[in-house]
Amino acid sequence: MHLLVIALLILSILYGPQLWARHILARYNEKEYFSGTGLEFARMLVGKLNLRGVQVDVSLSGDHYDPAEKRLGLGPSFANRRSLSAVVVASHEVAHALQDAKAYPPLSARGRLIKLSEAVERAGYLVFIIFPLMGVVLRAPVMGAFMLVGAGVILIMPLLVHLITLPVELDASFNRALPLLMSGPYIPEEDLPAARKILTACALTYVASALAGFFNVWRWARMLRK
Repeated sequence: MHLLVIALLILSILYGPQLWARHILARYNEKEYFSGTGLEFARMLVGKLNLRGVQVDVSLSGDHYDPAEKRLGLGPSFANRRSLSAVVVASHEVAHALQDAKAYPPLSARGRLIKLSEAVERAGYLVFIIFPLMGVVLRAPVMGAFMLVGAGVILIMPLLVHLITLPVELDASFNRALPLLMSGPYIPEEDLPAARKILTACALTYVASALAGFFNVWRWARMLRK
C-alpha cells in the first residue's frame, strides 16, 4: 500500500504540472475572439519592439524561439488561431526574442550548455562503444568505472539544461510577456488572470522536465549504489 502511495505521489509530481499545463492551454484555445492570429500577433510585437532580424513563422516543431537563427516558431494549434492561448503563447515566445536582444545572461548560458550537452552526449556514445572493447583487450576493470562516470555525466547534463531553463522561462512569462500584454490594448482586462494562468502553464512544462530529469538521475544513482 505504501509503495502504491509513493508511486502515485511520484507520478503526480512528474506528470501533474504537464497535464495541468496542457489543460489550461487547451481550455483557453477553444474560443476565438481576437482580430488576429497568434502568428500575426507575434509578428506585430516583433515589429513594435524593433526586434530586427527575427523571423516569425509556423513551426511543426512546436512553439519555440531559436537564438542562433533568430527564428520564432509557433505550432499550428496556436499560430493559426485567434484564441487567448494563441495570443499569450505568442507573447511568451516574443519575450524570448526580447531576452536575446537584451543579451539576457541565463538565455546565453542555456545556449552554451545545450551545445556542451550535445557534445557530451556524442562523446558518451563513443565511450560506450570503445571502452568495453578496450576493457576486454587490456583486461582492465577500470574501464567499467570510466563507463559509469560517463553515464553519470550524460544523465546530469540534461538536468542542468532544464534547471537553467527554469529562470529563463519564468523571466519570459512574468517579467516580459505579462508586462507586454498589460502595456497595450491587446487583451481585455478581465482576461488578465487567465493570461497569468497560461503563462504559468508555459513555465510549468519546463518544471515538469526538470523534475523528470532529477528523478532519472536519482533513480540511476540508487541503482549504481546497489
